[in-house]
Amino acid sequence: MFDLTGKTALVTGASGGIGSEIARALAKQGARLALSGSNASKLRSFREELQDQFGGDHVEITCDLSNRDSVEHLVPATVDTLGSISILVNNAGITRDNLAMRMKDEEWDQVMQINLQAAFRLMRAAARPMMKARFGRIVSITSIVGATGNPGQMNYAAAKAGLTGMSKSLAQELATRGVTVNCVAPGFIRTAMTDELPDTQKEALNAKIPMGRMGEGRDIGAAVAYLASDEAGYVTGQTLHVNGGMAMLG
Repeated sequence: MFDLTGKTALVTGASGGIGSEIARALAKQGARLALSGSNASKLRSFREELQDQFGGDHVEITCDLSNRDSVEHLVPATVDTLGSISILVNNAGITRDNLAMRMKDEEWDQVMQINLQAAFRLMRAAARPMMKARFGRIVSITSIVGATGNPGQMNYAAAKAGLTGMSKSLAQELATRGVTVNCVAPGFIRTAMTDELPDTQKEALNAKIPMGRMGEGRDIGAAVAYLASDEAGYVTGQTLHVNGGMAMLG
């Protein structure tokens, strides 16, 4: 099940904690990957690691998602190097947390530019070749915060909620052409950053989760691999919440 042999995938933020697990999940199922991020050496190292572990002819494409020209070039570069684009995973994102009364315009603008506007441009660019091929999978990584809100994250929550609404709209536009558009909304996921939290803070976070623990990056990777597969061909316009029961959303 979930065999992605013959499929090509562009993953943004591919060398980060969650992004690397998404890339591993897709490569394990046989997809060829275009790994995108802003750190060229980190991307190259991760590509070599992927090829050693799973084989496959993967490529890395550096991209500054805050730069419109760089974003506009990313999908064409993927098609040029891989020959096609079957799967787009909008994973890259930033936070600029602050309370609303203290939030600077730049903190709002930066989050919107990378988390929402860049995703829009990539979705728009990927739609045309996917429609022509009559197959495509667009998966965007949102957040539980986009559904519940969170103090100090007005900008981030707005961007993630916007990404969800944007995906639902595009799903309706592309459904008849065999292209699905969905979201995966992580809850608390264990990363290098959360590993550095004091034990008392980890315990407080885990107490909010019915499963009593944070998720792993591979949990998000598995959800993306499913939505990218042929088996998910009748699933579109949906958000798959992966949060250990922290928020049981319909």
